[in-house]
Amino acid sequence: MLDQGLLRELQTAEGEAALLAAAQLAPSEESFLETSQRLAGRFPEKLARAAVEQAILRRRARTKFSAADHLFFMREALEQATSELVALHRARRFSGAPWIVDLGCGLGGDALALSTVGRVVAIDRDRLRLAVLQANARAVGRTDRVWTVHADLSAAPIRARPSALAFADPARRMHGLRQRSSSQSEPPLHRIVDLVERYEGSAVKLSPAIDRAELAAWEAEIEFVSVAGDLKEATLWFGSLRMGARRATVLPQGVSLEGDVEPEVDVGPLDSYLVEPDPAVMRAGLVRRLASQLGAHRIDADLALLTTSRAVETPFGRCYQIAEVLPSGLKPLRQALRARGIGPVTLKKRGSAVDTESFRHRLRLGEGEEATVLLTRAGGRRVALLLRRVDSQPAGRPA
Repeated sequence: MLDQGLLRELQTAEGEAALLAAAQLAPSEESFLETSQRLAGRFPEKLARAAVEQAILRRRARTKFSAADHLFFMREALEQATSELVALHRARRFSGAPWIVDLGCGLGGDALALSTVGRVVAIDRDRLRLAVLQANARAVGRTDRVWTVHADLSAAPIRARPSALAFADPARRMHGLRQRSSSQSEPPLHRIVDLVERYEGSAVKLSPAIDRAELAAWEAEIEFVSVAGDLKEATLWFGSLRMGARRATVLPQGVSLEGDVEPEVDVGPLDSYLVEPDPAVMRAGLVRRLASQLGAHRIDADLALLTTSRAVETPFGRCYQIAEVLPSGLKPLRQALRARGIGPVTLKKRGSAVDTESFRHRLRLGEGEEATVLLTRAGGRRVALLLRRVDSQPAGRPA
């Protein structure tokens, strides 16, 4: 378990040697004890264990941070840390601010990203996390752009700096469990909003599973962000940083779809192509906005699926050619797929209660052409759509 003493030791010449040796052994969670014992023959036992732990966490962090092999991490803080790609996207909106205050900086993933566009004052009640942030700022050469302050946001009065902008990421993990309700974060969202609204402009990171109805009390823009089709997080924007009402941002393309009042879009029959909106578009409530942009219509009033007569290129959704409309029942679908030489299938569902893994197994398909099958509703009936992916090039308005 990392502490401030071990963190200091890891930054010495001996500590750096232990970290290098641990990385060369490529430890895993399963081999932690064995690898620590091997390393303890060359280094003090506590230092060896800390180096092995960091090697494991650094490997895990490579999916989030480009400089992961040079940074320091804590297990729970790493799980909540914003990925570098998302953090840098958000930081760009803070460009030009004389000061940026990070309220509850945690491990400092956002603070490091914000330091690329301005000077950052990072505040947290955990002294160890502040020390980790300082070490990481040193590792990436930004000690002159990141200042740390030890304070408890729930207890201490935080005075807003003139002309400063603010960012807050309330903890959403309590006792190892992820919290989705804004009232269960630490500090609670209403307390965080009270703090950030004292600034000219501000942003609050939220779980992408947040109920938008919980946010109705505040005049803020809600942005949902996805990375490679995987919904990652949401951000509330206030004051001078607010640009609209709702926004869906797709990374790594770096494009956004925005809107307020949704246009009317008809529900109609299946056409030649199906568009599955990106999850950020769905969570932002911008499916009809996308349909209007693409000249598409919905296949069902309750489903976020669109259909169109032509293949479309959009970063805001996946486009498929509807090869055939098949029956959705297990036996008739099995017969139809076998008759067409379809073998392994990627089974998706939308508006269906079917357990896709069990259903796919029960199809008992042999060797053959791989295909995607969507179990859904269209025209008031249950159908199985045999789909072929249409490749598209990223396009759209820069985020």
